[in-house]
Amino acid sequence: MSNSEATDGCFGGYTELLATAATTGRRLTRSELNALRAFGEQAAGGGATLRQVVAIHLEAARSAWPGAPASTDSVLAVMAQAIDALAEGYDRAQHFAVRQQEAARREFIDDLLYGRSNLGRLAERAERFGLRLSHAHAVAVAQGPDPYAEGDEVPRRVERAVTGRFGERQILLTTKEGRLICIAPGDQRDVLTYFAKQAHAATDGGRTAIGRAHRGAGGVVHSYEEALNTLDLAVRLGMDTPVLNTADLLVYPVLTRDRQAMADLVRTTLGPLLQTRGGAQTTLDTLTTYFDTGCNATETARRLSLSVRALTYRLERIHQLTHANPTDPHHRYALQTAVIGARLLNWPEQSL
Repeated sequence: MSNSEATDGCFGGYTELLATAATTGRRLTRSELNALRAFGEQAAGGGATLRQVVAIHLEAARSAWPGAPASTDSVLAVMAQAIDALAEGYDRAQHFAVRQQEAARREFIDDLLYGRSNLGRLAERAERFGLRLSHAHAVAVAQGPDPYAEGDEVPRRVERAVTGRFGERQILLTTKEGRLICIAPGDQRDVLTYFAKQAHAATDGGRTAIGRAHRGAGGVVHSYEEALNTLDLAVRLGMDTPVLNTADLLVYPVLTRDRQAMADLVRTTLGPLLQTRGGAQTTLDTLTTYFDTGCNATETARRLSLSVRALTYRLERIHQLTHANPTDPHHRYALQTAVIGARLLNWPEQSL
């Protein structure tokens, strides 16, 4: 490449190639095409736009256009080859840059959500993706009937909706282990709530859990794990609420913190229900529905497709077996806690 051509951003020897094509009618060789592709990659790396690269080479061709009319077809053919090779090289460089950026983003997300890497270095990397880890952040995790990966239609649709309303500043949307993830400043709960709404619609009825806001890089991990645990809790308790806030369910981790004590409570309080015809599950479902309705007998009967009289008989039978009366406020707390524990520990399907 000559100095003048390097300065002008034109491939070295380009006009000579056109002149040769005009006089001999030959096409470009493989090595010449490879050199043009390499030049296109260099131009992309140097910050030139594809439009600039094409315009420079078209102008060079116009300035050096041969006078003989018979040579026009050969010159145009070589121009087409050259421009195609330049564009291919340029695109290759762009794709490589995008892949590098995607790999760096994925590595950062993995390090962030797993709590890996030096925290100071992680905070520096976070600023490239719009997060300031010195501030508090909260994480929302959405799970649908299918696993989702970055670039799938569902994550793209949710991201378009969220960024279209709130912009991209200080919000990070991604996927992890088949779930949709949204990380936002802790004081912008409306972002996470809107994300949950969009994820519910896009995943055809999926569920979203929102962790509490925590400060620092470790805070993001903490909020993420809270959201995951809340999703797991929702499955074990059979919750069908589309949006779950960890802050609203803190009593459940407290109840299961001493698993052995909870197992003892379940065995002692509900163990006698195993004597009922068909096992304990039917009576356990009755208690679960009764407590879920706020101990409203009429609504419980409706949900279980029973008459109020049949429900009353079941509740009396539970009282006889457990010596705890579901309708008595003094007995109700221990009985309801045992029922929650049974659901969390998957009893009676899993023995304690």
